[in-house]
Amino acid sequence: MMRDIFDLNSYDYELPPERIAQTPANPRDSSNLLVWQISKGAEPIFNNKFRDIINFLNPDDLLILNNTRVIPARINFKRSGGGQSEIFLLKPCEDANNDFSEWEALLRPARKFHAGNIIKIAGHEIKILSEQPGGIKKIAFGNFLSREEFLNFLDENGHVPLPPYIKPDDKLKAAYQTVFAKNSGSVAAPTASLHFTEDLLTQIKNFGVKIAYVTLHVGLGTFRPVQVQDIRQHEIHSEYCEIPDETAKIINEYKAQGKRIIASGTTAARTLESFAVSMNKINSGAKDTNLFIYPGYEFKIIDGLITNFHLPKSSLIMLVSAFAGFKSRAENHEQQAKILDELLKIYERAIKNNWRFFSFGDAMFLM
Repeated sequence: MMRDIFDLNSYDYELPPERIAQTPANPRDSSNLLVWQISKGAEPIFNNKFRDIINFLNPDDLLILNNTRVIPARINFKRSGGGQSEIFLLKPCEDANNDFSEWEALLRPARKFHAGNIIKIAGHEIKILSEQPGGIKKIAFGNFLSREEFLNFLDENGHVPLPPYIKPDDKLKAAYQTVFAKNSGSVAAPTASLHFTEDLLTQIKNFGVKIAYVTLHVGLGTFRPVQVQDIRQHEIHSEYCEIPDETAKIINEYKAQGKRIIASGTTAARTLESFAVSMNKINSGAKDTNLFIYPGYEFKIIDGLITNFHLPKSSLIMLVSAFAGFKSRAENHEQQAKILDELLKIYERAIKNNWRFFSFGDAMFLM
């Protein structure tokens, strides 16, 4: 029976809990790498380490990395009544991207907090401004003179927002950060790029590959599960992203010359596609994006995708399936369903080979 590419259940698979990586590979680039040269009709290659990715790059490729930095977004505190509570920062409000004064957040237990309440933590007041759908609350941080002062407050009072499938451990704070992280604002790491080491990036540059950066602050949109049966009805929570003028310029130059654009991670891919104005043409700028990519999407910018093995029924596995279908030149529902079958067979084989999954897990390179 043919899969329905718009049915949520088509993206389901069984993963033994022991296959969920709890720590990163050491060194980072020693993780496994699957290479799938889809456009050539090649069989997936399973016998590589991530550091071998240089063997599948071209000297004139452009590698795009998301330079967001994860902030300690979980703030634990005691309520005035004595109960334990938590603020989980999701993303800065649109009018507060520069100073981080206002945020969308989840508060637990949610029933204890309402608009107008004031929370006091380490000498600072946090006011709940409003309540929004999905349990999200808009909050304002007071008494901070600068963005840097606010980030120092988080460093002192916050904890690394590790995904729920990873056991809480503040020792993983550095591991859950890319080696090139720069712009603070994410509540989750762009995990495909956790595999890069500084030495590997140097080798890639010396090989002739150009590296450029974009920023997408990973928020609720990336990790909130798809819950509607028809995935076309899913709405991704918006996330802030930006492309510098220099990055847009070089992308347009490379596309005009027929050179490949390789996106490291679904966040980099979504950022690039969000700023596409036409096939092979991109603009610079900054905005919130809620672009949801699923099978049938026509990619306008990226030619290759580095990514991890993702959760069942997630928007991330849907994006990967969409890219695989695009590279295979799938023209209809049946061909898209076939490529999704191939993708899930790769997942099954990776499970049988004891590969590691999710944020700290192994990687794949699709092209």
